[in-house]
Amino acid sequence: MLVVDDDASLRKALQIGLTARGYEVLLARTGEEGIAQVALGAPDLVVLDLGLTDMDGLDVCRRVRSWSSVPIVVLSAAGSESRKVAALDEGADDYVTKPFSMAELEARLRTALRHAGLPSAEPTEVGAGRISLDLVHLTARLDGRPLELTPHEFSFLSYLARNAGKVCTHQMILLAVWGPGYGEETRYVRVYAHRLRRKLGDADGRMLRNHPGIGYELVAE
Repeated sequence: MLVVDDDASLRKALQIGLTARGYEVLLARTGEEGIAQVALGAPDLVVLDLGLTDMDGLDVCRRVRSWSSVPIVVLSAAGSESRKVAALDEGADDYVTKPFSMAELEARLRTALRHAGLPSAEPTEVGAGRISLDLVHLTARLDGRPLELTPHEFSFLSYLARNAGKVCTHQMILLAVWGPGYGEETRYVRVYAHRLRRKLGDADGRMLRNHPGIGYELVAE
């Protein structure tokens, strides 16, 4: 796991706390150093502060996400909804507002790591119309062409695909993709639905259908 934060005391606290919980922790104090660590160290997860000294954490998220699907959990003192949506829209998988408890952070990390892979009880493949998903290798295809998806995007799409033709409520999607404790974070669903539509070339929403105030339905055509 890689922690990118310019606050030396917080880096140290996270290193101690996460190491005590069994994680192997790498540290970076700048955005550029963090990007290099992702490329060279191939961490399983990135904990990213947005308020870095050399660049906006959103730029780090955008650059990493352009070539890597590593889960990214953002830390920020800015708790505004617009900032959260911006982070999610740039590819972050979750957003934790400072100050936070180690228990809360670890729960978010566990969720992000869990969605970087799928339990063995899942079927190995799912097909829904033009979409095919390999749940073992976490790969997705549209009309036979590879789709580059982040872990949460893949989990979102695979959940809808397993329930193709059914309306999945916001709460059902949040529970399946992000886990307990996210029942009110409906903006997560809206942001990820928008990102999936963009990647599916579904600008008109015919494939990923929105049911306003209720949820989403994957139409298998």
